[in-house]
Order: sequence, then C-alpha cells, then structure tokens
Amino acid sequence: MPGSAGRVKSADGTVIAFDRRGEGPAVVLVQGAFTDRRHPLMTAIADGLARWFTVYSYDRRGRGDSGDTAPYAVAREIEDLAAVIDEAGGSVMVFGGSSGAALALEAAVVNPAIAKLAVWEPPYHVDEGAPALPLDFARRLDALVSAGRRGEAVERFMVEAAEVPPADVAAMRSHAFWAQAEAMARTLVYEAAVLGPGNALPAGRLAGIKRPTLVLNAALSPRWMANAGLAVAGAIPGAVRRVLEGQAHNVAPEALVPEVLEFFVAA
Repeated sequence: MPGSAGRVKSADGTVIAFDRRGEGPAVVLVQGAFTDRRHPLMTAIADGLARWFTVYSYDRRGRGDSGDTAPYAVAREIEDLAAVIDEAGGSVMVFGGSSGAALALEAAVVNPAIAKLAVWEPPYHVDEGAPALPLDFARRLDALVSAGRRGEAVERFMVEAAEVPPADVAAMRSHAFWAQAEAMARTLVYEAAVLGPGNALPAGRLAGIKRPTLVLNAALSPRWMANAGLAVAGAIPGAVRRVLEGQAHNVAPEALVPEVLEFFVAA
C-alpha cells in the first residue's frame, strides 16, 4: 500500500525515520528484535491496518534509517516513540511485538498520549520454565559488541534469550540474514536493557497503565510465554488477553491483524 516517509527528531536530537500509510485514527507500530520498519512482518501489519487507520511504522534507534546517539538509555527510546506520537497528532493507539511490546508497555506507563495498547507476547520471565538469563545479560552483550564480536553477540542472544537451538544458529551463519543480524547486534543490547535484569516482570510499573490494553499470545509458543502474557494481563487493570490458535511466536500477520483491528475499533 503506498504511503510516505518522514523523519522526526527525538529529545536528544536523534533522527527517527518512519513510514506513514492509510487514513483514519493514528496507530504506531513498535518492532522487536532483528527487525526494522521494512521487515516483512511489520509491513504486512501496517498494510493490514492501513485500511482503517493512519499507520506509523518507525525504525527504532540504531536500525534502518534512524540514528543512534550514545549513551543508550531506555528513557531515550521512550522519547523516540513520543516524538513519533507527536508527529502522529498527539493521541495514538500503539501495537508492540515481542521485545517491542515491552518497550510499548514502558512507554504507556509514562505517556498518556497512548490511548490504547495492544502487545504481542512480551517476553518477560515469570516462572522457572523461562530461559535462565544472567542478570547482567545486557552488559555481556555490550562487551561482545564493543569488542567487535558481533556474531557472538547475535549467537548468544538467539540461543540464550530466543531459545534457538545452537545447531540452527550455526546453520544461519551461512545465510544472507546473518550479515543483517550482525548489523543489528548493538540493538540487542537495547532489547536486553528494555526488558531489564533477568527479563523480570515490572508488575508495579505496569499497574500504572490506565488505558485499554490487549495482550496477545500464541497457542503454540512455549508455556513460559503464555505465563508471561497472563502475568502482564493480570498486572494491568482491566487488560484483556486472547490466545491465537495455530500460531507460534513468529505469528502470521493475517492471524494477528484482525485481533488488533477489532480491539482498536471497539468503543
């Protein structure tokens, strides 16, 4: 679907690139790890929603056409999203996927311009079935990237955080995708920072979200992800949780979009 590209400046001067398509109330999309605004999943979600909404899909800092200003802080990413929200008119609905869901949740705690929020499988760790990440996971990833060992950082994130079997990761190294993944290695540090030490659920902060919230899970995802979704929905007053049958974490947009659409158009 045709649209237009634009740029805004975040509070620290970082340039944030976005695409805008469709007409109607504003929706902003927040992507997760290894993706930018031109990833096939993000473009499919944007196209699916643009029949009813003006959809803003932006590159988080350090990705695609957006800039990246040191030092990193989660608060800077919340400001980036706020800059896009201001561009969209100052009152929006937000969809966040995976680690992008965690960022959207953190933003909703402090930004009343987020009128509605839908999140896809925020990967908090709330039980013993979740991956056992070291509390200093972000620092370890940062050390690898700073030492020029981007491939090792990508591998560690995939194996330890995303539970990709080591043999599968080894096979990925020969694919074109791997160079793109290494180019995004610095942003994996950001993902770990957004989720916090041990990916612990920030239940106290989430309780401060007073806007309508939809939490979506996949029926075929690991049980710990389902438990995370239950915990997020339980922490946010009045939140609704739904499970998409036949879907895994790598969700099909044609299954996801109708759920988000129904929630966003509801009064």
